[in-house]
Amino acid sequence: MALDPSYFPAVAPIMVSAVLIGTVGWVVTTWLRIKNGYPLESSWGKPLLPAVSSEAMERVKLLTQENARLSAEIGSVKDRLQVLERIATDPAKRLSAEIDDLGKALN
Repeated sequence: MALDPSYFPAVAPIMVSAVLIGTVGWVVTTWLRIKNGYPLESSWGKPLLPAVSSEAMERVKLLTQENARLSAEIGSVKDRLQVLERIATDPAKRLSAEIDDLGKALN
């Protein structure tokens, strides 16, 4: 029961297509897992978790603090922007009246 060599030209494209489809499917699956935050797995199904070091934890802590500081700064910038928008869109007569009232309040 030997293989007839005449079958090879007919079977080769099917085999190549199957290998390519499997490889593309694996790449797409891995990309989707990474994109959606799922853990990657080794060939035996065990998750590939990054090693957690004290340096990494310290970096996360510093980044969290910086994130909080920048969020507060963005909040103050938004408040200033609202004031500037109000000044830019209010009528000039009302704005001059408010400035005069402030000047009287300071004196």
